[in-house]
This record gives sequence, structure tokens and C-alpha cells, in this order.
Amino acid sequence: MSERPQGAPENKMGVMPENKLLISMAVPIMISMLVQAFYNVVDSIFVGQLSENALNAVSLAFPIQNLMISVAVGTGVGINALLSKSLGEKKQDMVNRTAMNGLFLTLLSYLLFAVIGLTCSGLFFRAQTDISEILDYGRDYMFLCCTLSFGLFFSITFERTLQSTGRTFYTMVSQATGAIINIILDPILIFGLFGLPRLEVAGAAWATVIGQIIGGCLNLYCNLRHNPDIQFRLKGFRPSAPIIRNIYSVGVPSIIMSSIGSVMVFGMNKILIAFTPTATAVFGVYFKLQSFIFMPVFGLNNGMVPIVAYNYGARKPGRIVKTIKLSLCYAVSLMVIGFLIFQIFPAQLLSMFEAEDATGDLIRIGVPALRTISISFLFAGFCIVPSGVFQALGHGVCSMLVSFARQLVVLLPAAFVLSKIHGLDTVWWAFPLADIGAVALSVFFLRRVYRQEIQPQWDGNEPASSKT
Repeated sequence: MSERPQGAPENKMGVMPENKLLISMAVPIMISMLVQAFYNVVDSIFVGQLSENALNAVSLAFPIQNLMISVAVGTGVGINALLSKSLGEKKQDMVNRTAMNGLFLTLLSYLLFAVIGLTCSGLFFRAQTDISEILDYGRDYMFLCCTLSFGLFFSITFERTLQSTGRTFYTMVSQATGAIINIILDPILIFGLFGLPRLEVAGAAWATVIGQIIGGCLNLYCNLRHNPDIQFRLKGFRPSAPIIRNIYSVGVPSIIMSSIGSVMVFGMNKILIAFTPTATAVFGVYFKLQSFIFMPVFGLNNGMVPIVAYNYGARKPGRIVKTIKLSLCYAVSLMVIGFLIFQIFPAQLLSMFEAEDATGDLIRIGVPALRTISISFLFAGFCIVPSGVFQALGHGVCSMLVSFARQLVVLLPAAFVLSKIHGLDTVWWAFPLADIGAVALSVFFLRRVYRQEIQPQWDGNEPASSKT
């Protein structure tokens, strides 16, 4: 296997001061994800101007959209972790083969969801509601988002290859460009401006996929032009079972972990719609709003993962530990700010989504919901960073177990029981309860992974995972 020459300069992830490195890696991702969060909110604001049923259709489609993102991001996490580790080990041939196998898996993932969009769009919505307007809006929205999702899948994969080599500035530019185009196209296609046909909810879907495709093309260009650490070569490519297995050893737990969120949202929608369709709209709006708080923390996490993976491959445990501590401090601080915003301005946030002819139920139900759910922010910030550490060190199963316990073992059952005993206003307390449990489990797994992977490097021994 080819390796880099011994005299070649080391990647900045192995030498730059940790705080400066983390900020330089994370801030561009955080900015791009904030722009993405802004798009998500603007998209729902425009759709909400059509009717509450239109907003409900987009909210009910969220589990499928989240599932697509989960598969794309989970596969990208696996690619990112293996690429960064191989770069740290100076194994160039493995770097290139990992990148090509990652593209192969991305293509297969897109084809799977294209088939789902073609065959299951109507069935998915009929399983949730019998309101004809929601069914029509939702079916069209899901069909377009799934069948044209190749932009989403390849954009995320190319983002991860850039992140794995520390070139996060380019991911910021490409993702922000796609999101801004999306924002511009939303009102034009939804309301039929400038002589174009009024497409309503389908227009939101078209704006989404066009923005994703343009973002994916920019990410591809940036990789080919500005990422010399990875060479994409189709000639002689053959899928490699060992590399695919290594990618999915981290990626599949991440996919399952994120997909659990789709199951949770589907279950919560079923619980809430039994009270009133407005409750599901509130829940959908919450997910749009909370992305402003969570996206920067996820961006921080995405910047941390390649740093930890690279320095693990380079056997520099001190840099790993310092990066983790810095990430925890930043993550918790960001979530405290989010908590204060949701506590002080819930009505103002919700009023952006209410249609002109609405009865005010969205705000009446939503204000206590946002204030109660945001209590969970105080615990969630701590849980996100260990999840990234587990993925970077090849222990993605730990992340999956924390997510499974939080969302399916605690959150959904607690929400169901509270809905039966005390009514709608208490359902939202399931979120803080779930995150308190997630903190305890995250601490347990973090201590365990530290002893298995990082402590042996301090002691000069071989890490546990490299002995297998």
C-alpha cells in the first residue's frame, strides 16, 4: 500500500493549536448549517402562508426527509472517519479507495430512495391522515424530494470528503449557495411569481431539490479543484468489501441513530394528531426552529470528528482530549443560549408560521410546548459531543444505543403515557426526561471508550480497536 513520503508536511489537524484548529474547522460548517437552518424555517414560513394543511403536509413528510438525511449523513460519517484516520496514518492508497467506495455507496443510497418515492409516497401519507388536502400536498412533496434526491446524497458525501481533509471553508460556500438559491426559489415557485405557475407545496419541493443539486455540483468542483489529498479515479475501480465494511461499521450505527429520529417523529405525530392537527403543526414548527440551535452544535461536532479521528490515527492522545473538552464547553454554551431564546421569545417565534386566517391555536398550544421542550437543551448539548467522539473512534454503536434509549425507550413511551394521563400540555415534558437519561448513558460510554482507545495511547500501548 502506498504511503506519503516521510518528508511531506503534516496536515494541519496534527499540528495546529487545538482551539484554533477546532474553530477553523467548525465555524465554516456552523455557518453553512445555520444558513441551512434558515432555509428550513423560511421554507415552512412560506408554506404556512398557504394554509395549516400545507404546513401539516410538510411536517408529516419530515420523517422520510430525515431518513434520507440520516442515510446520507451516516454514510458520510463513516467515510469521514475512515478518510481522516487513513490520512493520519499516511496511507494515501487507502484514502483514495475509501473515497471511491464512498461514492459507490452514495449512488446505491440514492437509488433506494428514488424507488421509495416512486412507490410509497401516497401510502406513507394515508397511514397518517385521511384529510384529502394534506394527502395531495404531502404525496407530491415526498415524491419530488425522494426521486430527485441525488443532489442531497452526493452533496453530503462531497462535503464529508472536504471536511475529512480540513477544508471546511469550501463546504460552507457550497452549502450556503445551495440554501440561498433554495430560499430565493421558494416564494417564486410556491406562489407563482414572475409569470411562473403557482406550484404551492410542490414548489417548495422543487426549490429544495434544485438547491441541493447546485450545492452538490459546487462540492464536486471544490473536491476536484481544491482537495489534492484525495484523488477520485474511476479507472480500475472495484467495490471493496473490507472498506465498505469499515465505512458502515461507523456509518450504520449513525444511520440507525438518526433514523430513530424518524420513528420518533412519526410516533409523536400519531400521538399529537389525536388531540388536534394543530399540535402536529406545532411539533413541525418546533423542529424547524430548534435547527437554529442544534445546527451550530452539529457543525461544531462535524468539525471535531476529523480532528479526533486524525489524531487517533497519528497517536496523539493529548490533542484528542483537549479537542473533546473544548467541544463540550462550546456545545453546552450554545445550547444555553438556545434555551434562553426559547424561554423569552416563544410567541414571536411561532407567529412567523401562522397563516393570516388562523385562529391563534398555533401560538396558544405552541408557547408552552417550546418553553417545556427547550429545557432539554440544557442536557442535549453535552450528549452531542460524545456521539461524535464515538463515531470518530470507531464506536458508532455507542451513539446508536444512546439515541435508541433516548428516543424510543424513554421519549415516545413517556409522551404516550403523559398524553393519556394529563393531556397535551404535559406531552412535551417527555423531551427533558429523555435527555436527562441520555446524559447519564453518554457519560458511561465516554468513560468506557476513553479507557479502551485513548488511555492505551497515553500508556504507549496499542489501542483496543487496532488489536482486532
